[in-house]
Amino acid sequence: MQIIPLSEGSFTIDKTKIFVPFNIENDVLQQRPIGSLLVEVQPFVVITQKDILLIDTGLGFSINNELQIHQNLKANGIKPEQVTKVLMSHLHKDHAGGISKKDKLGNYELAFKNAMYYVQQKEFQYATDISFPSYMSEEIAVLQNNKQVHWLTENSGLIDEYIQYQITAAHSPYHQVFWIKEANEIIFFGGDDAPQLQQMKSRFIAKYDYDGKKCMQLRQQWWQQGQLENWQFLFYHDIKMPIYKNN
Repeated sequence: MQIIPLSEGSFTIDKTKIFVPFNIENDVLQQRPIGSLLVEVQPFVVITQKDILLIDTGLGFSINNELQIHQNLKANGIKPEQVTKVLMSHLHKDHAGGISKKDKLGNYELAFKNAMYYVQQKEFQYATDISFPSYMSEEIAVLQNNKQVHWLTENSGLIDEYIQYQITAAHSPYHQVFWIKEANEIIFFGGDDAPQLQQMKSRFIAKYDYDGKKCMQLRQQWWQQGQLENWQFLFYHDIKMPIYKNN
């Protein structure tokens, strides 16, 4: 399998939940508001024998009237219409902003016209109820009653016989993680349950998680199992290490 990180840049985020661009060469984290977190925003493409998978969709920012995630795909030789499946860990705005885009009339439409979107139904209902500032309900509303959406209704299961998903209820109430298994390879995407490499190696409990203790315990469990089974870990928010595999 081929893995392609689609970095949208580095940002700080504080209690306002606003993502502010951060230049790691010139900006100083200590000059940002107290409690600011430094993160990368980084969807992934995984090319398998069956699919061109997109895992989460970034912030949904546009550059010159084109979605940044579309530009990043094209820069890696992939047309947006070639994406066959979109896997969503959850619908927080930094993961789900690129689900949709506005058409010429200003109406939202799905950003990947030939893809099937795999979304937890309870997550969508929760996001719609909670809305701003963590969720952008107007951007994800296009999912409802859309023939391109496959609603996941179980706590765990298989997609197309080779993609495993599981609700963790750790970072958010209906957050899910994915294992992609092909031949002898296993790729693990932990979304915001496991966003950075350093968190896998420490007993870290984050106040911003729905269940921080569970997140910590799951990271320890996944880290140990991944070392034994030689997983490739994908880290959505890691500045330096988007992909990790223990050699």
